[in-house]
Amino acid sequence: MDMDEFSSVLNGCDNFLLRRAVERLREGLFDPFAVQLLTARESQLNKVFDTGVKTLARNESPHLCVCGSYGQGKSHSLTYLRERARKQGFVSSFINLDPREIPFHDFRQVYRALVESIRFPDSDDTLAQYWKKWNKEHTGADCIPDSMPHFFKSVLTALASKNLRLSQKQKTLKKHATFRPREFPWMLANALKGEVLPVFRLRHALKYREVPFYKDASLVCKGWEPYFQAVCSFAEMFRNMGFKGWVLFFDEGESIVQRPVNIRRKSYTILDRFFAPVSSRAGLYPIFAFTNDFFMQVRGEDYDRVVIKNEQEQPYFEKDYGESWKQLTCHNLHDLVAQDWQKLSKKLICLHAGAYAWKPSDQTISDITTAAAKATVGQEARLKIKALVEHLDLMQQEIVLRVS
Repeated sequence: MDMDEFSSVLNGCDNFLLRRAVERLREGLFDPFAVQLLTARESQLNKVFDTGVKTLARNESPHLCVCGSYGQGKSHSLTYLRERARKQGFVSSFINLDPREIPFHDFRQVYRALVESIRFPDSDDTLAQYWKKWNKEHTGADCIPDSMPHFFKSVLTALASKNLRLSQKQKTLKKHATFRPREFPWMLANALKGEVLPVFRLRHALKYREVPFYKDASLVCKGWEPYFQAVCSFAEMFRNMGFKGWVLFFDEGESIVQRPVNIRRKSYTILDRFFAPVSSRAGLYPIFAFTNDFFMQVRGEDYDRVVIKNEQEQPYFEKDYGESWKQLTCHNLHDLVAQDWQKLSKKLICLHAGAYAWKPSDQTISDITTAAAKATVGQEARLKIKALVEHLDLMQQEIVLRVS
């Protein structure tokens, strides 16, 4: 945004938002509000994101890889795009691919994290809460796509249904001993999140919520495919509910190649499904943040490696991903040039001045930016911003003492 728009946003903001943004920047932390104000080259980022949105509108399958070195703003860019996705009417989820807590090859954990972090454009409700409220005014069954795995379709149907009504006499009968209506909402909400629950208890909930088809197939999800398919189906369901789709933000995607080769192989298979240009992912827009080391590792894998199965040689990897992923849609980040830093510094100074009600002179601004630039030569953007805030703090305190 230009300075006029920037000033307009500041003037319309509560002072608490401004101070919280500055305090987080002072600690080197992300602040969603500050991200929207202090994103450099946002026009390029908007353009590449909106290109994917147009692809999605044609019922094709977009993806985006935000690539750069550590400290070049990958997480910042994803945070900025999440807010843009919300404003455009997308459901969004943002997760960090921590190999210890959310390993990409264990896609059930990935699914759980995506659902846990889900955010709707018009509500802070969880998926289960939003779905139940939405069904009070609509017929939810019409929105669930045929591609939805049986387990999740059963749970969604049960969440939108009411308990079977039993008389006091019926409740005392032995055949209704499993009628525990108080635990049904909790159980169904956790089942939708991907939590591991006893199947026999889940069957009781589906029985008393009168889900007619729950016995038609197994309620056990084996492997990663049902969870991946559930993600794709939820994106289509969100479109049927009136949203533009589901944008998934995966930060720290380079963690995928930081695992042993047997785990990397499985992760590549799942990742390739996200990148494949197929029409079966209507409404899904995955966005990954990668370092350049990720692609170097992918290209360097031994794709000639074979494994013996049933006395026959088979390729260890399904395909040469280094070759296959050459045509990925990538947005490459670069270090900010002097002109970018000048614009960013000016905005940050205005933000600090608005937060603490002071007005630095032109000479003061020049002195602060020069001092901060000298103190942070060669450092990453987050540390440069932190240093600039600290210099602004000192100058503002000097002015306050001088006046008093």
